[in-house]
Parts: sequence; C-alpha cells; structure tokens
Amino acid sequence: MGSKKITIVGAGNVGATAAHWAAEKEIGDVVLVDIVDGVPQGKALDLSETGPVEGFDTRVIGTNGYEETADSDVVIITSGFPRQPGMSREDLLEKNKEVVRSVTTEVAKRSPHCAIIMVTNPLDTMVYLAKTVSGFPKNRVMGMAGILDTARLRTFIAMELDVSVEDIQALILGGHGDDMVPIPRYCTVAGVPITQLMTKEKIDQIVERTRKGGGEIVSLLKRGSAFYAPSASAVQMAEAILKNKKRVLPCAAYLEGEYGLNDIYFGVPVKLGSDGVEAVIEVELTDEERAAVKKSAEGVEKSIAELKL
Repeated sequence: MGSKKITIVGAGNVGATAAHWAAEKEIGDVVLVDIVDGVPQGKALDLSETGPVEGFDTRVIGTNGYEETADSDVVIITSGFPRQPGMSREDLLEKNKEVVRSVTTEVAKRSPHCAIIMVTNPLDTMVYLAKTVSGFPKNRVMGMAGILDTARLRTFIAMELDVSVEDIQALILGGHGDDMVPIPRYCTVAGVPITQLMTKEKIDQIVERTRKGGGEIVSLLKRGSAFYAPSASAVQMAEAILKNKKRVLPCAAYLEGEYGLNDIYFGVPVKLGSDGVEAVIEVELTDEERAAVKKSAEGVEKSIAELKL
C-alpha cells in the first residue's frame, strides 16, 4: 500500500499554501496543478527543498497537466478568479463556472474514486456544479467554507475574551457569504456558551465581523484575498478523510431533507471520514435561527439556479 495522494488544482496563494500545509503534515504525496507554465513546478520544487529543514519526506510535484493526478484520494480545487475589491461573490459566478467545469471533468476522469473538496467561490454554487459534472455520489463532493468561517469567529471570540483559540468551539450554518448563520448559543469556551461570557451587543459585533471576514481581508490586501486560513481549512478536511478521523466539522454538504432543505449545497456540521461526508448532523434551531437559515438557503438556491444546469 503506497502513500495517499492529494491533488491541489490551482497554484496561486490558496493552492500553494494548501500544498505547504499538506506537505508539512505528511498526509500524502502532493500534486500541484496549474495552467501557468513553470509556476506549479517551481513552487513544488521550492516546497520539496523545505523538507530537509522542516523534517518532512512528502513528495511534491508540480504539473501543467492532469496525468500525474491519476488515482488521487483527495482533490482540492482552488482554481478560478479571486474576488477583487468591490466584486460580489456572484460576479465571480460566470467567470469561475467554466474553470470549475473543466477542472472537475479532468479530475473525475482520472481519479474516479477521489473525494473532491471545493474552495473556489461562489462556494456553495461551485461545489453543486462539481457534483453535477463529476456524477460522484454526494458524500464525495463537499465544500470548504464553514471551517474558515468558524475559524474567524473563534479568532474574534478569543481576541475578545483573551483566551486560547484551542478551547473555543463555534457553529455556523448556511451559505458562505453575508447570509451565513452563526449560532452563538452553540459557540462555547471549554463548554461554556459565549452567551454567558459576553453581552449580546458584543456577540452581534463579532458575528457581523465574521460575516464580513473575507471582505475585510480583501480590502486590506487591495490585491487578492485571504489564503492562509482558507488553505489550512481545506487541508484539515483532507486530513480528516485521509486518516479516517471522523472529525465533526462544518462543511458545505449536499442536503436531501436535512434542515428542511433539498437539492442544495449548504454549510452544516458533518462527520468527515474515509467515505467523505459520512453523516450530516442536525441541531435544534429556534424559530429565529430557522428563518435565518431559510433566508441563507434562498440566496444559495438563487445562485445555483444561475448556473442554468
């Protein structure tokens, strides 16, 4: 039994940084794919040469084609156009639709048993497209958004309370964007709900900052968008699948009746193991939370309809 194999499509900031985290964790051989000649090869070589310093033996190769990706266990798709200042996630839809369609086709052909983790925005829509194009079962196609959104929320809670991020758990449901639905009463510090540790005003401020978290970074960077936390989040998903860890993590999963939603990719807590999304975990919601979930779902459904599949 050889090493596991992870393909990362797109060698920009998100893809290259995902390759970095994956190589460092030694969770499998890494194949970095990009259409720009020399870029994936150069970054892969640079990363390989980091091995002696950091002490990892991961094989990292860069390529402009898909031959080397054959028989991958997990494929992380980051390719596409990033958000620019003033650009909505929806503006990205048309641009990234063709990219994701062609990448998914190439990947599915050569790795028919892989799990696909989508990172490209607009996230929920692109992962829906990947499922349709690949023809894969729902458990093997998922989107990375919830881990990133909860990581932002956990960061802001830690900053506010001056406690370790390691002791903070957070729950966010919904589409990846301004309509995401953080559920503060399920957000805890060592098991204690944050609703007991902070005022409602403070929680509302933190929730609002989390919703706008991606935009905040885009406006600071001026060119490009976040990449450290998004790539680390995608690799956490890949690791849970490759090591069959059964992690309970918030991901964009295909719903068939859960949370009252059907035929939609939506951010929910799931159990991630070697079969991909092994279970969707349903939590009890108040009427107010349910209404917010419904509103978020309407936004995602509208975006999926725009794919005209």
